[in-house]
Amino acid sequence: MTAFLIIVLLFGLLALGVPVGFAMGVAGTIGLFIVGNWDMVLGVLQTTPLSTVSTYELITIPMFLLMAELVLKSGIADDLFRAAAAWVGHIRGGLGMATAMAGAGFGAICGTSTASAATLSATSLPAMLRHGYEPKMASGVVAISGTLAMLIPPSIVLIIYGLLAEANIGKLLIAGIIPGILITITIIATVYVLAVRNPAAAPVSPRVSLRDKISLLRVIGPMIVLMMMVTGVIYTGVATPTEASALGAFGALLIAILRGKARPAEVMDAAKRAAQGTCMIAMILLGAHIFGYFFTLTMVTQNLVQWVGAMDASPWVVMVAILLVYVILGAFMDQLAILVLTVPIVLPLVVALGFDPIWFGVIVIVTAEVGLITPPMGLNCFVVAFYAKRPVSEVFAGIWPHVFAHFIAIGLMLAFPQIILWLPSMMK
Repeated sequence: MTAFLIIVLLFGLLALGVPVGFAMGVAGTIGLFIVGNWDMVLGVLQTTPLSTVSTYELITIPMFLLMAELVLKSGIADDLFRAAAAWVGHIRGGLGMATAMAGAGFGAICGTSTASAATLSATSLPAMLRHGYEPKMASGVVAISGTLAMLIPPSIVLIIYGLLAEANIGKLLIAGIIPGILITITIIATVYVLAVRNPAAAPVSPRVSLRDKISLLRVIGPMIVLMMMVTGVIYTGVATPTEASALGAFGALLIAILRGKARPAEVMDAAKRAAQGTCMIAMILLGAHIFGYFFTLTMVTQNLVQWVGAMDASPWVVMVAILLVYVILGAFMDQLAILVLTVPIVLPLVVALGFDPIWFGVIVIVTAEVGLITPPMGLNCFVVAFYAKRPVSEVFAGIWPHVFAHFIAIGLMLAFPQIILWLPSMMK
């Protein structure tokens, strides 16, 4: 009963607009006081902040955020879209496909979904509209392509899942590569089907000469180097994810310098924004740990595992039910908040059912991508509408084909776990 009341208090605080980290910290503290005493509360509050921020792997977050901010300053996303558009723009729906490719490429050097969606809104969406694309189709592909940054390394969300689940962050990041490619192909295939069914919604762009195509490929070079400085060194075992994040931030700084976008004021602004993002995430993790202590004392997780274990249901039925809950929660809550609230509760159950925590983490992130574009929350849709100055209803109208296509991709990853687990199993 105490656990139920504290959960109601938590959602009440969230409904009032209290930031998720503070809401979890307050609810967890009150819960600890109820089940224990004031000395217990003080003991947790005195030790948890230091234990939270002193985690070695936490350093990856400010480094990857700094890398993302410097990449945004360099303006490389514009060039990525132009290069992709030059090569596939003459195909039916080609600019939409180029948007998905640019989203995947930018996600591989950015790591944050909202930044990716905002950047694509300012680059690829105006280009599609100028070429006569149907607004809802163009808006939909931009919104879904922005979510690729959640999955393709260096994904900040995967790192946070790893910290919450105490999983191998290097394997988690590498596990996102093949699913990221699969989701990118899914988006491209969805755009092609939509364009073939309604050619007027996706006009063909003029062909670009082979010489110009090859010339535009030079912008991909820095991106590939940056990807190798991060993902490549993690996969080969040359560096840990923490060391790779520092290499990535340094590489992004070099790119910004070479492109003339590294004036002292711009670098300081990038560092400031990265620090702000890191403080927000650290506060969320702190609140999650306090709330987690309360859940441990009240045996909520253990009781849930025992209850499900007593059910006469297939583990796959339970897994599908869990993912449906994630889809529903994603329509109403921020994806980071969902991870922090659910992973400490759900993961022990998932492991008890015999599923791999690395596999589950990637599946949850892909499911969270759907939540990023579904109403009424649909954060990426609001980001696209804001930066592109388009009605949010128009963006929501264009995402539904991609939602259904995502469910097919999730089904493939459920049926064939090696899509996720093969690459991490080959790591050195």
